[in-house]
Amino acid sequence: MHCYCLMKCFNERSPFSFSFSGKQRCWMEEVVLTEKEAAHWVFRGEGAANLVLAYTGSFPAFIGKVMRIRKAPRNGAHAVNKRSPSALTAHERLLWRDVDELISSPDNEAAGLLFVRHVMEPLLGSNYVDAGMHVLVSREFLESVEKNIIYQRPAWRVDSAQVDKHCDSVLLMSDHSLFTHGDLDSSPCISVEIKPKCGFLPLSRFISEETEIKKRITRFAMHQALKLHQGETMLLSEYNPLDLFSGSKEKIHKAIKDLFTTPQNNFRVFINGSLIFGGLGGGAEDTNIYIAKAFEDALKSVVQADDGLCTENLLTLVTEAVQKSGVLDRLLEVQKVDTVDIEGAIHAYYDITCQRCMVCKELSEEQAERYISLHSASLDESLRIVRDYLIATTAKDCSLIMCFRPRKEGDTGSISNNNVYLESTNQTFDFKVYFIDLDLKRMSKMEEYYELDKKIVSCYREMIKMDHRRSQTC
Repeated sequence: MHCYCLMKCFNERSPFSFSFSGKQRCWMEEVVLTEKEAAHWVFRGEGAANLVLAYTGSFPAFIGKVMRIRKAPRNGAHAVNKRSPSALTAHERLLWRDVDELISSPDNEAAGLLFVRHVMEPLLGSNYVDAGMHVLVSREFLESVEKNIIYQRPAWRVDSAQVDKHCDSVLLMSDHSLFTHGDLDSSPCISVEIKPKCGFLPLSRFISEETEIKKRITRFAMHQALKLHQGETMLLSEYNPLDLFSGSKEKIHKAIKDLFTTPQNNFRVFINGSLIFGGLGGGAEDTNIYIAKAFEDALKSVVQADDGLCTENLLTLVTEAVQKSGVLDRLLEVQKVDTVDIEGAIHAYYDITCQRCMVCKELSEEQAERYISLHSASLDESLRIVRDYLIATTAKDCSLIMCFRPRKEGDTGSISNNNVYLESTNQTFDFKVYFIDLDLKRMSKMEEYYELDKKIVSCYREMIKMDHRRSQTC
């Protein structure tokens, strides 16, 4: 088994203990979680590919940890987790050939972990990325977990996907919604999870005239139209990622307020690791007066403000931390490694896979001329284009989690880049920031990314036309 599994090592205090620090792994025997341990893992949330569970038991090595379990579609399609020389396809091994550890990954779980450790962590900074490690699990553990959490999951998520019981390991990482490893006795902590989305407008010369609107309207805004059309949301969000990435305190604050108003699956808040705002496994309700009141009341244990001002102070706190940390500048740099957009990268993909370009096939000779330079590029250049596109896609789809802990009254510890003073409440908060959900994007999805891009633009343009027709008839 691969060396990143969670392993036993013996000491005097316990029959076994675990080492999580640094890149060293202490191990003697493999540990496999079984059915009896399942009750200690509770549902925290889920995304398109994974379920997240938090530990509630008393075993020291797991306190303050969360577990990510891969999902499988209910239509019967799944990737059986067989041990093989590599979890990557031949084309992916070529794509990531400079990352030796990644191309030799024995399974998908190891590939995901090694991608974070050897690709995303150097780009985003080791202080802001936690690659985690793997724990072996039995099928009975996965079956029991699924039974325990099924009624907490959103119904539409349950209908579309289940726990992938062909996995033999899961990802274990620190619970970054807690400030210290499960030690809640010192003072309460509050954490905010944000999906920033793409923070710039593409300028690629490979964007066609039909889709040039992408150079003026954010991907997030256009995608909102598609989600509204498909019934995934009931209200278009006012959130603009360009505001969040702007560096302007006023615009950042507006972005945070807009996320609070329509959180969907882009904004969640926890106190001591427990969700108090946002959805567990998908879009949340738009914030009404009842939700706002409940949230305001929950914040009183952490934010010392007059009644009705706790929420505003929290949004200000997040704004200050976003600006002070500068982490979004790092994220934006990584997002921008994609310089050709999917409309350029798809051509490089077809060249790498030695397939006839299905995009150029549908174009006139004059339209196809735009992409001649891509199809005449060297293999190395084509690989770079697709690799950069996939890295950027990970950066555009990740989450940012910021955790705050108020200092106790009278604590006048040093002021640094890791704390924020909230003048309105006379409180100083220590904070930490981590990027999460840095998933490896598979090369096989390139065509899917291209088709989704076309659908997003088409739906948005249709919405604009309908709005224009309505305005003319009024």
